[in-house]
Amino acid sequence: MRPSHIVFDLDGTLIDSAGAILASYRAAFAACGVMPVQSIEADIVGPPLWETLCQLAGGGDTALISQLADAFRRSYDTGGLLETRAYPGVDDLLRALRGADMGLLIATNKRLRPTRRIVEHLGWGGLFDSVYALDFFVPPLPNKSAMLGQLLIEQEMDAQRAIYVGDRAEDGEAAEANGLPFIAATWGYGLLPAEGVAARWREAATPAVLKQILLGEA
Repeated sequence: MRPSHIVFDLDGTLIDSAGAILASYRAAFAACGVMPVQSIEADIVGPPLWETLCQLAGGGDTALISQLADAFRRSYDTGGLLETRAYPGVDDLLRALRGADMGLLIATNKRLRPTRRIVEHLGWGGLFDSVYALDFFVPPLPNKSAMLGQLLIEQEMDAQRAIYVGDRAEDGEAAEANGLPFIAATWGYGLLPAEGVAARWREAATPAVLKQILLGEA
């Protein structure tokens, strides 16, 4: 049976936003006159902004992280996000699923405002039924597992007739915590190695393969 709804992670699953995100992290540390404690590379893309800034700053000093977060937002929201590109084949994937009458949603750790701007920038405004982010809620939710739980409740969605697609093991764990089947998009930033993909998860190496899986052609 085909799923009725597909819920997608965003960064590393549908879009390649690493260049813009990394540039804005670097700009934030430069603007605040702080040296990050580790190299700012693509493997940091995915977790929530505050969590990543704490990791890069080597601690959770609230005042400093707040300054860094403000500097990141200024850089990213005023133009950096427009450098975002869809992975090859993703646009075709989304339009094929929508054409098959599947409901499409996004559930991402990215902030809601830039997420919506990116969706519109890529011409996907009419493809998604809803966009969820941690700061979609007040107060913001603590993690993706809680977000998926709220999504299922608000959308009155049968978890076993839906699928979550993401590029990190944490995405799979969040899906499982809510009874959602999970497909690992192994082309993304998470670069899930074979040993990182649980036996109970399906995996797709390209958007074309994912389309075949979701449409029951593979």
